[in-house]
Formats: sequence, C-alpha cells, structure tokens
Amino acid sequence: MRAAVIEAPGRAPAVVDREPPDATSEQVLVDVTAAPITPLDLLCATGTSYFGVPQTPYVPGVQGVGTLDGRPVWFPTTAGMQPGDGSMAAVATVPRADLVLLPDGADPVLVAALGLSAVAAHMALTWRGGLTAGEQVLVLGAGGVVGQAAVQLAGAAGARRVIAGARSAAAQNRAKQAGADAVVALDTDDVAELAARFETVSDGPVDLVLDPLFGAPAAAAARTLRPGGRLVNLGSSAAETCPIDSSTLRSRSLRLLGYTNNELTREQRGAALTTVAEHAARGTLTVAHEIVPLDDVAAAWQRQVCGAAAGRIVLTP
Repeated sequence: MRAAVIEAPGRAPAVVDREPPDATSEQVLVDVTAAPITPLDLLCATGTSYFGVPQTPYVPGVQGVGTLDGRPVWFPTTAGMQPGDGSMAAVATVPRADLVLLPDGADPVLVAALGLSAVAAHMALTWRGGLTAGEQVLVLGAGGVVGQAAVQLAGAAGARRVIAGARSAAAQNRAKQAGADAVVALDTDDVAELAARFETVSDGPVDLVLDPLFGAPAAAAARTLRPGGRLVNLGSSAAETCPIDSSTLRSRSLRLLGYTNNELTREQRGAALTTVAEHAARGTLTVAHEIVPLDDVAAAWQRQVCGAAAGRIVLTP
C-alpha cells in the first residue's frame, strides 16, 4: 500500500510502498479516504513536543476518515505521541472502540477537515464554557479551523451575537464567511486598543470568550466580559503568557477556564464528533480546506508548516 512515512524527526514525510498493517483482536483495518494535516501532526513530527521524540519511521496522522465494511467512519490515532502508525496511508489500524460512524450525507473530506478542531470548538463552547441561548460570544483566532467552527457552532447553539477576532485579511474574510456578526482585526498587541475595538462592535458586555490565542488578544477580550463572564482558553498561538491585569479579573469575578481534548472521555469525544458530522451533513458547518493527493504530501506538509495553505489540507488516496 501507499503511505506517507516520516523517517526522522524534523523531516517532512515521503510516500513509500509498505505492506498493509495487521490488526489484533481489538483492532480493525480501515480503508482511509481522507486524512488531514493538523497542527498536532506537525508538532509531534518535530520531536520537540511534550510527547517526546517519536519512534521513527512512522506514518503520521492523528485522525482520519475511512470506510469499514462499506460504512463511513471517523477515527483517531496516537501517531507521533505513542509508537505506531497513523492515518496518512491507504489502510490504518484502529481500535474498534474508537470508531465513530458518520451520518448519511456527511462529506468525508469535510469531516476530516473539521475533526478534532471542531470537537474542541464545540466542547469548549458548551461543556466547558456553558454557552446558553441568547448570550454574546467573542471568538479569537476566528480565521483558523477552531475559530471558524466556533463562530458557526456558537450561532447554532443560539448565541444572539458572535464577534470574531482575526489577524490577517484572509483570516478576517474566513471569519466573515463563517457568519460572524462583526470582525475585529488583531493586528496590534496594544491591549487597550484591541479592547476598544471589541467594545465598539459589541452589543453590551460579552458573556463568553473562546480563546485559542492567549497573549494580548485574550487580555483585551477579558476586558469586554460582563461580571461573572467566562474566558475559555484552548491554545497559545499568539503567546504562552497573557497580560490580564488583576483588577479586570477581580472587579468582575471573571472565570478563566482551560480546555483540552485530552480531557474528554472516549464517549464524550464520539458524541461531539457525531454532532460535528451532523452539522456538516446538514450544511450548517464547514471550514476552509484544500484537497491534496497523498503522493503530494511532502509539498503539502511544508505549505502547512509555513502557513501558506488555504485552510486545512486534507490528503486523499
């Protein structure tokens, strides 16, 4: 079979011919139809992640979509985090219990592009952030996959107004296309300036902030929150530290909450992925993505590393 293989940490994967994998009694062989290149894939492959240096050679791909007995399924893997291979191959070995059946009408490429990023957006908004209908939501990093999904999912959950923050013009346009009611440029690290921009487009104080950035954008967003408002952080794309001042935090009794998909049970993850896939099948959830043949993985990988891709890259056989 054809597979993308990382021969050494820090190298882009190359496509090689390999023998198909074998499955144990608790595993199944899934015919892969779509495998996204995600930030976690890129991080693990560097050998500098908190998971340590991966055992090479290995097939990357921490998630994918395929078929089992003719049925479309989504699946996760631990490629790059633990010894073993991932989704960027014609066939993947997956624990049967990890499979999530996809609903009729769900585009496998779109589900692969959304995947765990959309799961994070959904669960950070609802399970962690406690979003209720009628609340005003501010989504930072709204041009990324998590952010685009969050804008749409917040609206689907009944948010009365969704404000988006994004850095580049292209990212701002993706946030608009996702349906944000207002879009703010995050082109400065001046916290006061960013807070003023958010307040200008807000309909009163914000109830919930979804934050995959941290840094100055999160500090500015915190200033827009109502008393008792919530900020859910699920990333640090802007900075590892954040200049939120004590007076903002204490005067409004704000709640700063952390989120990670790693905290989810298998059942929670499966239910959230099903919700994401159902939205995708109904046409109420999408994300910017590219479709690239597996044989072109090396160039696609480098474009994803450099941020030159037009959205999430999804590999197909």
